[in-house]
Amino acid sequence: MKIHSLLLAGLLATAATAALAQTPAADPKAMHEKAVVLDTHFDTPANFALPGWSIMDRHEHEADGTQVDYPRMVEGGVDGGVFVVFTPQRARGPEADVAARDHALVRLTEIHEMVAREHEHFALVTTPQEAAAANAAGKKFVFISMENGAPVAGDLTLMDAFYKLGVRMMGPVHFANNDLADSATDPKGPEFNGLSAKGKQFVARANALGVLLDASHASDAVLDQMLDLSTAPIILSHSGVKAVYDHPRNIPDDLLRKLAAKGGVIQINAFSGYMTDQPDIPERRAALAALSQKYAGQPQTQAVREAYMAERRAIDARYPVPRADLDDLMQHILHAVEVAGIDHVGLSGDFDGGGGIAGLDDVTDYPALTARLVAAGFTQEDLNKFWGGNALRVFGEAQAKSTR
Repeated sequence: MKIHSLLLAGLLATAATAALAQTPAADPKAMHEKAVVLDTHFDTPANFALPGWSIMDRHEHEADGTQVDYPRMVEGGVDGGVFVVFTPQRARGPEADVAARDHALVRLTEIHEMVAREHEHFALVTTPQEAAAANAAGKKFVFISMENGAPVAGDLTLMDAFYKLGVRMMGPVHFANNDLADSATDPKGPEFNGLSAKGKQFVARANALGVLLDASHASDAVLDQMLDLSTAPIILSHSGVKAVYDHPRNIPDDLLRKLAAKGGVIQINAFSGYMTDQPDIPERRAALAALSQKYAGQPQTQAVREAYMAERRAIDARYPVPRADLDDLMQHILHAVEVAGIDHVGLSGDFDGGGGIAGLDDVTDYPALTARLVAAGFTQEDLNKFWGGNALRVFGEAQAKSTR
């Protein structure tokens, strides 16, 4: 249920409109281009192994469901991204640990291969300084993160190996509890009431390596404990605020204040299911299940993906569910800025991983969000922080506290 008032947004928009009328030099498009735009959670590497799919080709979201590629990054003024090594949480135990490790190594290799192949347009970076150099050279910079600590849960010394392979952000958990921590969304509820003993070691090793800790998907208790234990600021790479929409993936105000006091950042994510009610429609659920079964095992060629998306759109049209929009996103952003301050808020579309709302379907829509932010009173300095400066700062601060 939404409990946040639009009063703040209305006041800011009214004041900003009057100010902009007196200062016609304010140009949201130019302001967007001046900012270094970094999205902290691209699930795009999941597309790298698809037959015939290239990040250098322009794709259409409506056709194949993808949301990030080089031409669209250029159009959207996106300078870089945190490309995700995502590992689904499956079984637990020694065999599952090995499978998770191997899955992550394959995905990580695919990221390295993409950057090597497209080195004229992309640069793999591990520090804010390297990101600045890549940006100055006209290249899109690529940080690497690990979403879900399952690949290292069986042997935490693997954190060092992934660090050497370029991973600079790690989150302990995803949709389900694992051996490190409780998830915000496991239907079984908490298992450790926060971090496990091994999860606390995970935090300590990340700090020692200078790896930025990511608490998105973790339970509130895990975030609270990570903030107590970590010697460096923490990021929520793609999360929302609970005061605007009450969902387990969103963060309550007390923890938002604690995150900011620690120097951390929340990157507001544009994920409809965490921003507006999603009613359960049995007919829709059955149609989606049948669609998944129909395409299970088929080679994921571009033609197959486009056919799948066409059928998916037909289901959406027949059994529509509410979709969040830019108004919803602005409520999350403005509330987070009000509670935590502009130095502690950024954005991630959660693109290619389920993200996307009306008005923000892919990275080409980011300038439209900047226009909304400027209308709400954001200055160039605010935009510089929001779009990339805050996230780059916490990368640097985590690395500065390394004891390697």
